[in-house]
Amino acid sequence: MADSRLFRIARRLGLAALTVLGALTAAFFALRLVPVDPAFVIAGAGGDAVAITAEVLAAIRREYHLDQPLPLQYLFYLGRLLHGDLGMSYVQEQPVAALIAEQARPTLALAGLASGFAVLLSLAAGVLSAGRRRASAIAGAVELVLASTPVFWIGFLLMLLFSVWWRVFPMLDAGDLRTLILPALTIALPTAAPLAQVLRRAMEDVLEQPFITTARARGLSVLGVKLRHALRYALIPYLTMLGFGFGALLGGAAITETLFGRPGLGRLLVNAVTRQDMPLVLGLVSVSTIAFVLVNTLIDFAYILIDHRLKTAPAP
Repeated sequence: MADSRLFRIARRLGLAALTVLGALTAAFFALRLVPVDPAFVIAGAGGDAVAITAEVLAAIRREYHLDQPLPLQYLFYLGRLLHGDLGMSYVQEQPVAALIAEQARPTLALAGLASGFAVLLSLAAGVLSAGRRRASAIAGAVELVLASTPVFWIGFLLMLLFSVWWRVFPMLDAGDLRTLILPALTIALPTAAPLAQVLRRAMEDVLEQPFITTARARGLSVLGVKLRHALRYALIPYLTMLGFGFGALLGGAAITETLFGRPGLGRLLVNAVTRQDMPLVLGLVSVSTIAFVLVNTLIDFAYILIDHRLKTAPAP
């Protein structure tokens, strides 16, 4: 049994490493597919914040080994990443790793609060409406509207309601917790909608199982049966959707931080794309990919703890 779990963990770690390697390889060759000198692209070709002189181009070629054969360039690129070197932003004249580290804290705070809101809202909606036809229909309609509404439109409506009309929360970032509520809700609402849908459908399937009837016959309330018996089995598809939702959360952060005037990685990415700061774009894409793979790998490990069938199943 222990060997089976170790094999699953080792296999999942191997798949995660291959996924990260594939994403980093795609980012490397995407830079080489541009039909101009890669040194111009790295320097921010077309941008107006850096003077692309012959000295700058020579420094970039030396740093990125652009005078070497392509396979060697690729190996040097991987070696630098293993040492945490994401390159230099010639537009902002700072190391990419330092720029990302500087903006990571506001985004982590936003993502943490948005994830908390999304989990609480989806659990409440999914558990309370499961098995209740009218409540399920109403919740499903609301979730459909939220899931199909663009993030920027939800943020605009929240700003209009809670900042302009009712003046409950400030509109723009002021560095305190109150200014974090509306941006977090802007990301959490469309993220919670599909989570609640998946949880409710999974719980309704579980509620039709014979062991649920046995639990009800022992005198447990409907809510007690849902929380003590049905929720555990419904968590597997819920966690899977939560992992996918993390990608949407990262994309929503870029829009939300720009809309609410907040600092963070999302706004840094938008500025980097606008100013054609290619090393910073590649660095942010690499860090986001690693974070996405890490979260989904941890969720896969959680399957083993939640679903006892995976503890006893033989390794494939």
